[in-house]
Amino acid sequence: MLEEVERWLTTRSWSMTDRPLHRILAAKRATGQSVSVVLPALNEEETVGDIVAVIRHDLMQQVPLVDEIVVVDSGSTDRTAAVAAAAGARVVHRDEILPRIPAVPGKGEVLWRSLLVTGGDIVCFVDADLKEFSSDFVSGIVGPLLTDPGVDLVKAMYDRPLGGAAGQGGRVTELMARPLLNMHWPQLAGFVQPLGGEYAARRSLLEQLPFPVGYGIELGMLVDALHLVGLDALAQVDVGVRKHRHQDGQALGRMAAAIYRTAQLRLARGHLVRPSLTQFERGADGFEPRTYSVDTEERPPMAEIAEYQSRKVA
Repeated sequence: MLEEVERWLTTRSWSMTDRPLHRILAAKRATGQSVSVVLPALNEEETVGDIVAVIRHDLMQQVPLVDEIVVVDSGSTDRTAAVAAAAGARVVHRDEILPRIPAVPGKGEVLWRSLLVTGGDIVCFVDADLKEFSSDFVSGIVGPLLTDPGVDLVKAMYDRPLGGAAGQGGRVTELMARPLLNMHWPQLAGFVQPLGGEYAARRSLLEQLPFPVGYGIELGMLVDALHLVGLDALAQVDVGVRKHRHQDGQALGRMAAAIYRTAQLRLARGHLVRPSLTQFERGADGFEPRTYSVDTEERPPMAEIAEYQSRKVA
């Protein structure tokens, strides 16, 4: 491992217990910074309400750490929006944000648009499918941003059990993302969960980054942040165990293709010869091909969008 990464692991990798909540709150009062929590959600009625309720109770009612919780619904057909609103979140539909630019499917698209409907100096993203959620996920990754002005982005790290086996989750991380990072961006080799959906960053950084519209958002953000602010401005915090819904192998294949495409663009700023992925499913007459397009679109830095610029001026 690079000496720089070994040093980073000792100076920029923490446990959530390293910053007690009273210290984080004192830093928030002293700096006057505000915190927004964003949950991107698509058909998550079973889990989104509990997550919102825990954050609202622990970090808004018990202590004033979080200033707003926003659920951005990306087209749910279940009761996600109603459940989230009943739990205390402000719910905004993806298509209502920046209607001038037609929305496309994808997690990165939702996160990008969320910058227009939140006001926090620090924006914390949390996936909406987490089970047995703890508010430590939020306070743990927001803490370094409030207490250390030299930190701009913080990723959560955790164990990801799969089928009762510890540490077997994160298959796309181990088979695609980690090899890519180690080979092409070795400075990022110290991140335990580079694709994790729980991370927080300063708005001043997020608004300067391009956003891949799909599953490449986490890898793309890490790589772009590294080039923009440097390794020492990035950090990670151990928040324990993350339990969530796991996807099947073919869905993971499509995710991996999008991540590879995101990496390729950053390596060559080129384009895919064939931006699609063919997989196979057994049908009545044998294996049948199914071809899926690999999302190839990226949104520009939000700081370049006129509506965002006018909001900041106002």
